[in-house]
Amino acid sequence: MRLKERLVGVVPEERLARLSSRFHVIGDIAILYLDPELNGYKDEIASALLDQCRNVHTVFNKITPLEGERRTSRLELLAGEGNSVTVHLEFGFRYHMDVARVFFNSRLGYERMRVTGQVRAGEEVLVLFAGVGPFAIPPAARGARVVALEKSPEACGWLEENARENGVAERIAVINADAFSMAALLKRRFDRAIVPTPYGMDRIVDALPEMLRRGGIIHFYTFKKAQQIEGLKKRYEDLGLEVLLCRRCGNVAPNVSRWAFDMEKI
Repeated sequence: MRLKERLVGVVPEERLARLSSRFHVIGDIAILYLDPELNGYKDEIASALLDQCRNVHTVFNKITPLEGERRTSRLELLAGEGNSVTVHLEFGFRYHMDVARVFFNSRLGYERMRVTGQVRAGEEVLVLFAGVGPFAIPPAARGARVVALEKSPEACGWLEENARENGVAERIAVINADAFSMAALLKRRFDRAIVPTPYGMDRIVDALPEMLRRGGIIHFYTFKKAQQIEGLKKRYEDLGLEVLLCRRCGNVAPNVSRWAFDMEKI
């Protein structure tokens, strides 16, 4: 039974229409983003969610959009003991994190495995905006040598712990730095770059071709409307990149989706 169905007769119909059935589950934590119209029904909603998801022990409500350099939101405890530290399991990998202090998107698991499936042992891979490591650790487990840049010191700490936990610490170099300083920091070129770009930071793509060897691959993520995609393809071609794949991978706002581009430096 879906979350809304569990609340029929508990929450008035006109209010229930404002409840999204979609929510993030990270480890044993669920994160909702409740419309203010539902503020009087938080306990009932949290209880219904716990009843639906038996593996969830803590429920938070996201009360601000993503903000600051850490890309985190302020969280309000709705149910549970309030511990925001958890372990998220994904395709056999374990990611420790504090969801109140670092960014993590549990909905990109398929993308992480799709990209990892293309990585070959011995490749040199650059991961920008690396967070706690979900795009960096699987390639290292495939035998790649990974350089992971992340601006948040706290996320870097979790990334290093997760690299040890997953047995790949010797194949990941974690650098606490702004991705936009990569050209000055890294006097080398890579076989592959994985770039889960935060909203509004698309200009990073301009610097990527210089970081790749000829024939190198970029996995680039951006937030756009469908009508902007053809123009983007032309822009990337002008940078010397051939678009190999373009796919939508999740809606983030009305008419705005996350798009994945796989591109080759030519």
